Amino acid sequence: MEERSATAVLDELRAVLAAGGVEDPATDAQLILGHVLGVSRGRAQALAVLGSPIPRAQFERASELAGERARRVPLQHLTGRAPFRSIELSVGPGVFVPRPETETVAQFAIDALQAVPDPEPIAVDLCTGSGAIALAVANEVPAAQVWAVEKSPEAHAWAERNVREWGSGRVTLLLGDVRDPEPLARLAGRVDVLVSNPPYVPEGMVPRHPEVREHDPELALYGGPDGLELIRSISRIGLGLVRPGGSLVLEHAETQGAAIRGLLEADGWRAAATHPDLTGRDRATTAVR
Repeated sequence: MEERSATAVLDELRAVLAAGGVEDPATDAQLILGHVLGVSRGRAQALAVLGSPIPRAQFERASELAGERARRVPLQHLTGRAPFRSIELSVGPGVFVPRPETETVAQFAIDALQAVPDPEPIAVDLCTGSGAIALAVANEVPAAQVWAVEKSPEAHAWAERNVREWGSGRVTLLLGDVRDPEPLARLAGRVDVLVSNPPYVPEGMVPRHPEVREHDPELALYGGPDGLELIRSISRIGLGLVRPGGSLVLEHAETQGAAIRGLLEADGWRAAATHPDLTGRDRATTAVR
């Protein structure tokens, strides 16, 4: 058979994905077919409703990708792209795939920047990974000057690519360790918002999802024995970077809010508060310098 209907193709892809334990096989099937056809997920759904024919070569390519996805290769590694708020990032092996829950963290940083009276507010994104938060901030707060720091050369390479595509000349990307204050010394006492999605998984806790456990880089996941090693460093370094009245925004696991509030307050941050993401799980803690 040279062609199959889009409905039949999606049914076959969904069955393969479901057998592999993919959490939402219907959505992933639509995204895979859309990727192969070069159309949106919505268009792939419309083709199924219309019963439109799918050429054999494209069906076979979609089947190959579905097989890889069923082996729990992240969908974003297969398509090479990851949507994040209003932008779409290039991602692949060696960089943490941005998650929808981090969009909430970015929103806190964006809200804080938009409240700054300075016409050119300064934001810093530590452990930037693909550059997701830094680039979302730059796109949604056009007046902001954004600095982003990443330690991993592999992740930094992906961030460079994304900064070229989305940075609009307002994102300065640095390769370095966030625990080293020297690269950002010129910003001491001038930063309006410091934001980070640091590694926060405790070393002894293995992530449940194979996509995370087997494909996200360990450097982006594990944050020492209790998961708070980098957060302690960011708190201390942030005190020298953030201006009085400026904000700190940290992503973390749902069980870490109280401990993070305690360490921030002990370091001298004020008004530490923990906030849920869209699923109702504690996801971000904010504080004021």
